[in-house]
Formats: sequence, structure tokens, C-alpha cells
Amino acid sequence: MIDLMPTSEEEAAGIVRTHAQSGRPLVICGGNTRSGFGNAVAAEDRLRSTGLTGIVAYNPGEMVMTVRSGTPLAEVEAALQESGQMLAFEPMDHGPVMGTSGEPTIGGVFAANVSGPRRLIAGAARDSLLGVRFFNGKGEIIKAGGRVMKNVTGLDLVKLVAGSHGTLGFLTEVTFRVPPRPKTERTVVLSGLNDAEAANAMAAAMALPVEVSGAAHLPLTVTWKFLAGKLPEGEATVLRIEGLPGSVDVRIEKLAAAMSAFATVTRLEQPESHKLWQEIRDVLPYADGTARPVWRVSVAPGTGHQLVAALRLEAAVDAFYDWQGGLVWMRMEAGPEAELVRRYTKALGGGHATLIRASDEARAVTSAFHPEPEAVVMLSRRVKEKFDPAGIFNPGKMG
Repeated sequence: MIDLMPTSEEEAAGIVRTHAQSGRPLVICGGNTRSGFGNAVAAEDRLRSTGLTGIVAYNPGEMVMTVRSGTPLAEVEAALQESGQMLAFEPMDHGPVMGTSGEPTIGGVFAANVSGPRRLIAGAARDSLLGVRFFNGKGEIIKAGGRVMKNVTGLDLVKLVAGSHGTLGFLTEVTFRVPPRPKTERTVVLSGLNDAEAANAMAAAMALPVEVSGAAHLPLTVTWKFLAGKLPEGEATVLRIEGLPGSVDVRIEKLAAAMSAFATVTRLEQPESHKLWQEIRDVLPYADGTARPVWRVSVAPGTGHQLVAALRLEAAVDAFYDWQGGLVWMRMEAGPEAELVRRYTKALGGGHATLIRASDEARAVTSAFHPEPEAVVMLSRRVKEKFDPAGIFNPGKMG
């Protein structure tokens, strides 16, 4: 595959127009850390954003940043850390679990709507996105949204592009909110709860007026992989508190006291707490160098364990839970079992089961994306036809 890496919007426009005229498909990507996600497509050319880099505008007082899409995520986060700010949605690095090399880019983060543990209170990546510049399938530049938070012009289009996986256009610039970074964080660990008991404990914790910013459950099969095996013995249900030191001290005590009714409670101080949530965010247990299928299943909070319990009656499954049990990371020990996973997801009230990783053979016969209702499919097709009439952008990532 040939990498095409334009260094200007004009160059990118020429590439898109040439491919649109010939009908040749383009794989759209940034740092290539999500290579292999989606369904394989025959394409000779890969259009990458990594030549479009740099921070265009950033005034910490405005809490808004504008960046070219190919800028490495690490560069963005370093600039934000220096000013005491952050990406509230805590984006994961797919590289370890996907087994890919390269650096995540800020454009790729928004194109895939990547969101980590703090999504519970901060929303998804698209909820922080204020504006975009991108090329449609005709090579025309489109600008939507803006730098002012109250400016809702083009808001629907901005949200539409976020999570479209490059199927609607080639992002060249993104503008997003950057709130203050918490001064400190600590984590309460509940030991020895099974999946159902952990779901009840997390629900009780989220109902408390202590502003829990992370709620995850790590069964016995995965706890030893976190913090280099230094978590307390047994299953671990982990709850994070962030903010000013004095406030965190008070809230962590209230949380620990309430949670002591459920299990033995221990605490992690900032360094260990920060590392733990990074490992949860990046799905450390399944960054195992294999192609064993990995699913990302989003369901109603507290119901994830029911899905796993049902699946285990028919398949070998390993799993852990984020977002108060509403996000289930599952590794299948044999095939993807897509029909089974999606059938039980539907039976539990619905959700989205996305196949993140699998062998080439499995991806060739398994849809990576959760099937949508026919009305949504038809609407998506019409939108795709408007933005990319020749159908050249990332055809392997259409649901």
C-alpha cells in the first residue's frame, strides 16, 4: 500500500480529486494505530494526515485549542499539561491492544470518537469537539463549528464527522474544549466482589455526592495484569476521585466509608491511581500480542456482567468492565462469535458491540460494526452519498 502524506490542504485536495475522478478507494488514517480495525478493503493508496501538524491556536484562558489533524496526540497532551489543562474524555491509545506501531493523532482521536474512563462524567470525544475543517469526496473544503463554545453553527455536522471513521471526509483541522486538569486524584479499591456485586457497589458509588470520575471492575482473571500485579489480592472494583487536594481528601473518606458496607476497602495514592486508570483506558490485559478477538460492547450501566454471564454459557470469554459496567471489554478465546455477542446484547435491551481486533480471516467474514436499524442504514447511506458520492473514503469502515 502506498502512503500519501500531503503537507498542505491544497495537496490533499488534489489527491482526493484525482481518486474521486478515477473511483479508486482511499484508506484514510492518521498515525495508523487503528490499522486493522474495520473490514478489509482492496485499496492501493492510504491518505495519511501525518504531514499536517502543529497547534494553530491555543489560549489557555479561552480553554479552546485548534490543531491540525495529523498532530501527534502526545504533542497535544504535553502542551495542555504545561498549561494545567487536559482532554476531558481521556482518549485511549489503541496501539497496544491492536498490536500496531505509530503514534495516535488528534484527528484520529476525533474521527474514531475515542473516549476513555472519564466518559462517565465528561462525555465522549465528540462532546468536546467545537469545530472541524475537512475535505469531502469531491476535494472541497468544508468548515463547520467554531472556536466559541456558545457558537452552535454547524454543531450537528461537527458531531456527525466525529466517529465517522474517515468515511465522510479527510480531517485537516479540529477545534476542541480543554478544561482544567485535576490537581490530584486517588482511587478506592474494593476487594473480592463478584461481577454482580461489583455492579451494585458501583451503582451505589455513582449515586453518592462525591463526583466519582471513574468506575471499573477488574475480575480475578485480569487483576494481576494491572499495576504489575500490585493490586490487593482478589477481584478489584475501582472508583476514582479527582479535584483539588482538600476536596479529594474529604470525598475519598466519604466514598470509602460508604463502600466499606460492600467489601474491604483500600486506597491508591496519585501515582498508582494515575497509572491504573491509564492501563484500564488502554485495555492492558488484552494487549497480549495475539489476534484473539477483542470486543468493545457498550450497554446500559450495570448490565455488562449479565451479558458476560450469558455468553459464558456458550463460549469461552474473558472480560472486564469500565463506565460503571456499561463498557465491556471482552476477549474471546476462539472465534469472534459475532452472532452470539450481538444477539445477547440485543436481548439485554440493546447496545453496540464493535469488533476491535480479530485475525484477517475473521475480519473478512465478520462485520466490525454493530448492525443498525434499516432506517438508520438508509439515512447513513444518503449522508455518505452527499459527502462522498464516488464512495472512495474508507469503504471498509462503513457499518
